[in-house]
Amino acid sequence: MEDKVLEILTKADKPLRPGDIAKELGVDSKDVSKAIAALKKEGKVMSPKRCFYAPVK
Repeated sequence: MEDKVLEILTKADKPLRPGDIAKELGVDSKDVSKAIAALKKEGKVMSPKRCFYAPVK
């Protein structure tokens, strides 16, 4: 799941909300939020503004 979330964030040209990612993947937004939390701990994702996420470049 984390790989898929990171892939979508990388392809997007702007920060995305967990709900937008969930719609694209066809999964529950809670699962996406858990994956984002894990990616943040690993330093692969950042939050440029509240509730929006983007990959660390």
